[in-house]
Amino acid sequence: QVHLVESGGGLVQAGGSLRLSCVASGRTSTIIAFTAMGWYRQAPGKQRELVASITTSGTTNYADSLKGRFAISRDAAKRTWYLEMNSLKPEDTAVYYCNAVRGYSTFWGQGTQVSVSS
Repeated sequence: QVHLVESGGGLVQAGGSLRLSCVASGRTSTIIAFTAMGWYRQAPGKQRELVASITTSGTTNYADSLKGRFAISRDAAKRTWYLEMNSLKPEDTAVYYCNAVRGYSTFWGQGTQVSVSS
């Protein structure tokens, strides 16, 4: 069993920054076999969308609209990955979910709310 727990969400004014964290816990053999980790978000009335992902080799991928403002990173020793969000806009308001992939399995966190006021 693997659990992903996000933290770092909250309310911020437009132009501000937030750093989200996702910590993996549980079966070590599964966690160390993750091949990719990422962040998705879902705004009210919209589909869940990819924000950013990172592989265990460090290759990153971003939603085109977020390049330059968001940055994903990971700390393998801490079983944690991060999403640094800068120059936040009201349209970034959403529930942010972290995920991890191992083979054909995908694990999800419960989500953390990010609200950006204008």
